[in-house]
Amino acid sequence: MCRFLPLRVGVKDSLVLILLMIFNTIHVTDLAKNDMDLHSKQSKLKEDTNNNKANFNNNDDGNNCPQNQENTTECSSLHYPCISCSGTSDCIYGGDYNYSCRVNANVVCKGLKTFNRTAMCRFCYQTEKWEHRCEQKANCNSLASPTKYYLTNCTVSDDVICLGKRKFLKKLRCSWTSGTRWGTALILALTLGGFGADRFYLGHWQEGIGKLFSFGGLGVWTLVDALLIGIHHLGPADGSVFI
Repeated sequence: MCRFLPLRVGVKDSLVLILLMIFNTIHVTDLAKNDMDLHSKQSKLKEDTNNNKANFNNNDDGNNCPQNQENTTECSSLHYPCISCSGTSDCIYGGDYNYSCRVNANVVCKGLKTFNRTAMCRFCYQTEKWEHRCEQKANCNSLASPTKYYLTNCTVSDDVICLGKRKFLKKLRCSWTSGTRWGTALILALTLGGFGADRFYLGHWQEGIGKLFSFGGLGVWTLVDALLIGIHHLGPADGSVFI
């Protein structure tokens, strides 16, 4: 007759099993979260692209331009997309240049339909950063070394006159934020860092659990993290920057 021997599990073995289960759960959760974030970013990118196309087409159609026969707006005061301005590239960069402008079809205004407007001689991609708007991207690491850059679409403001295409590609420095505050992270590191609260707040879940069960590495890990956060070397896990 067979006997079943009792299974004895020590406290140490129990803690190891619990830690393995926690880390496995976190790993599976992170994979699911990354997959959801990827689908979310793809959907958002598709939606933003469609919206940008719609806005771009609306501007090209001139839906916001005056079309009322009783309109008394001066033609020379209109901006893109109500007017189209052209010039040649033989002008001197940075100097004043007379662009030839004409009012687009179906736009009603007062005065001459063709006129000259003085502006700086430059291509649209040479405009200052406050004179054009660019699509921001949040799929790069802002804290990477060396600094990461990405290509994005930029569009010149309607009141700016320039040569070439009004929509162009530009390389921008990767710098975006998800709303994580530096002050909050530093306070958590100094007060509750021994329990991994700062790591949990920044999204570093595995390290946070490690700090929690090691009591902040007996205080050493806590001091190191407080220093790293203080000098902005340790940031959010998603690659964003502090606000």
